[in-house]
Amino acid sequence: MAAPALPPGTTQRTLAVIMGGGAGTRLFPLTKDRAKPAVPLGGKYRLVDIPISNCLNSGLRSIYVLTQFNSMSLHRHIQAAYKFDHFSRSFIDILAAQQTPEGSEWYQGTADAVRQNMRYFLERPYDYYLILSGDQLYRMDFRILLHQHIQSGADITLATKPVKRDQVSDFGIMRSGADRRITRFVEKPKDEAILAEFRMDRDLLGEVDVDLEEELYQASMGIYVFNRDVLIECLNNQLVDFGKHVIPQSIKDRHVHSFIFQGYWEDIGTVRAFYEANLDLTDIVPEYSFFDTEAPIYTHPRFLPGSKVNGATLRQAIISDGCIISDAHIERSVVGIRSIIQSGATIRNSVIMGSDYFEQDRQGEAEGLPLIGIGRNCVIDRAIIDKNARIADGVVITPEGKPKDFDGENYFIRDGIVVVPKNATIPTGFWI
Repeated sequence: MAAPALPPGTTQRTLAVIMGGGAGTRLFPLTKDRAKPAVPLGGKYRLVDIPISNCLNSGLRSIYVLTQFNSMSLHRHIQAAYKFDHFSRSFIDILAAQQTPEGSEWYQGTADAVRQNMRYFLERPYDYYLILSGDQLYRMDFRILLHQHIQSGADITLATKPVKRDQVSDFGIMRSGADRRITRFVEKPKDEAILAEFRMDRDLLGEVDVDLEEELYQASMGIYVFNRDVLIECLNNQLVDFGKHVIPQSIKDRHVHSFIFQGYWEDIGTVRAFYEANLDLTDIVPEYSFFDTEAPIYTHPRFLPGSKVNGATLRQAIISDGCIISDAHIERSVVGIRSIIQSGATIRNSVIMGSDYFEQDRQGEAEGLPLIGIGRNCVIDRAIIDKNARIADGVVITPEGKPKDFDGENYFIRDGIVVVPKNATIPTGFWI
């Protein structure tokens, strides 16, 4: 869908604010040593590349990323990946939680994080503030969202996604008429009477071109557009979260509209959601594709050599840059940058994140460690192997016959997925 014409200068007067998330406890151990937006995705990207690329593809070039936990890897990635020339006003900056004369607390929620940084956001004459999440997989042209926001005369516009009855209890659900103005909000409803009231009516279903008999509900995507004055007024209080506090409060006395988004969207908040979003990329025709040339996803340009395959069986596999694969069997798996996979290894339904560096002169062996990568004759099934992991020869990793959640000495099981954390070492012949 082509972006509609916006009033001149609208994108220059819009500031994007990407929420870096809290401690990311539901994504542990992937967030053990890194911020949630810095978690690798699709072999060579990071989660934060998705909202940043959506902004850049929408002509938005004033971007702040808010973070407070394990922010070093996120800083390093953004500095390496996104550089603008000296002759533009474009920027992508990180704002980490900091002590100031006004306060010394961590961000208490999404609204509090924005409130604590308002003095930076108000430095330039932005008219619109686009608030985004840093851990979602989707492709959206924000110019279409901004166009609806301006045309409708809304104070706040929030993106919603039509979801089916069985998904409703995972989201904040909105109620609006065909004019898209939101009149009610309920958080993760389960009551049948409430569900009946929040179901999208026929007029609205007709507007978004879906089956008029389908039972759908509007779920909040955590994507908001605020007018400048409205954002200032909405945060002139102690409310700490947009979804739980600011939006429900605003619905009572402001024009809050929904922008109904019908493309692919996945909230990557848990290990299971992360795992499935990655493996879905290996489908013959995936729902979300990194091969879209009209709206590419940008990331850190690494200048790695092309991957080298010394004989292997590959089926529905994504192989990233700089890998060396020898006589392995890889099926429905994502293989990340600089992965070394030795002969005889079998990898099924797994995410191998690869390595941050090439190991020079077999340095690990000199220290009595296995080499970085997957050793000979290993079997890895339904697992996530984080970066720089050393999996020795003959290791078997599978969740078969194990508890759904378990903490081992050098591995974890989350949602039925075995996760080997970053820099872990699994010794020869070990069974997980």
